[in-house]
Amino acid sequence: MNVIGYVRVSTQGQAKDGYSLAYQQDEIRSYCEVQGWNLIHIFTDEGISGAKVDEDALEVDRIGFQTMLTAIAAQDVDAVVVLNTSRLWRSDIVKVLVHREFKKQGVNVKSIEQPTYSINKKDPSDFLINGLMELLDAYQRLEISMKLSRGRNKKAQQGGYAGGRVAFGYKASKGQKAITIKHNEAVAVQHLFELKESHSDWSLSLLAYQMNKDGFTTQQGKLFTKVQVKRILDRKSFYQGLYLYGDIQADGLHQAII
Repeated sequence: MNVIGYVRVSTQGQAKDGYSLAYQQDEIRSYCEVQGWNLIHIFTDEGISGAKVDEDALEVDRIGFQTMLTAIAAQDVDAVVVLNTSRLWRSDIVKVLVHREFKKQGVNVKSIEQPTYSINKKDPSDFLINGLMELLDAYQRLEISMKLSRGRNKKAQQGGYAGGRVAFGYKASKGQKAITIKHNEAVAVQHLFELKESHSDWSLSLLAYQMNKDGFTTQQGKLFTKVQVKRILDRKSFYQGLYLYGDIQADGLHQAII
């Protein structure tokens, strides 16, 4: 079984409990040797409380712990070995976070002083932990969604590209605030509006037929249908330089096509 060791001391904890780094490391090495486990590495955090959490990121704020998570994700690890689970967490919220991260990678916890402990063991507290994990995941999804929405709205209010499918006639370039004209598609847009202006009585189907007859194709290189024609015609204000995003309207940073 491949395992990783983890040791931690805080200034108060080391003096109170006598769990020095060297002591924890020696105990982990000896225990793994007796069990016949392959100890890959021992990660260390010194002078950091087991209850410390970065409340903004909602992640355990320990360099050694974060490095350990990266190592777990990059290689085949069955368990993390600690002297006591208090080395991994002291507060309930950190316990929830640790359980969540380990379960993502299929990694268990082996505690020398708590030989029957397992994060997969079912007990009444699991209902609380699982519920908190689900709430935490839902909170993070909402928080990310809100941040993205605020950022997109701000871009849209400034007339810049706020994401989503790029309109026919334009292309989005990475790192650019505004979309830019895609020449061959822009020519098709101009031609369609010219047809509409010259033949105002033509149906959408007839306009699509003429676009296809004149050799124009959609973004996918297919023939125009009345649906694609209507979508372009409905975006007349956009093609004239007005940026539209949801309920937001602003002078666009993109170049007008018509």
